[in-house]
Amino acid sequence: MKIIKKVQVKQIVTEKSKNKLKERFYHQKMRLEQECQQLLFEQRKLENKAFLSKGEIKERFQQEISKRKEEMALIDFKLEQLKMIAIGSEMIEDEVEALVEVKEGTHWKEFMKEQAIVLQDDIVIRIDK
Repeated sequence: MKIIKKVQVKQIVTEKSKNKLKERFYHQKMRLEQECQQLLFEQRKLENKAFLSKGEIKERFQQEISKRKEEMALIDFKLEQLKMIAIGSEMIEDEVEALVEVKEGTHWKEFMKEQAIVLQDDIVIRIDK
C-alpha cells in the first residue's frame, strides 16, 4: 500500500542562501508596498463616485492595506531573524509530500519518524530518515 507522508525540506544557511533570502524578503516587501499604493489610488477613485458611501469604501480599503502592512511587519521581523542566523545552521524552508510504500511487517514507529531533505545552496546534500 502506498501512502502520502509529509517530509520537511531544510536549508543549511550559507552566505549565498542568506543573501538570496534577504533579496526575496525585500522583493516581497516592495510588492506589498506597491499594492498599498495601488489600493490607495483605487480608494480615491471610488470615493469620487457619488453613489458609493465614502465611509464604507475607506473602511474596506483600510482593512486590505492593514493586512499588507501586517505582512510587511512580518517580513521585517524575518529580516531581523535572518541577521541572527549563524552560517552552517539548518532552518526549515518548506514541507513536501512523498509517496511511500507501506508493507506488512513495517515497523510503524520507525516508518513515521520525521524525515527531511537537506539542501545547501539548492543542492540536496543528504536525506535524513
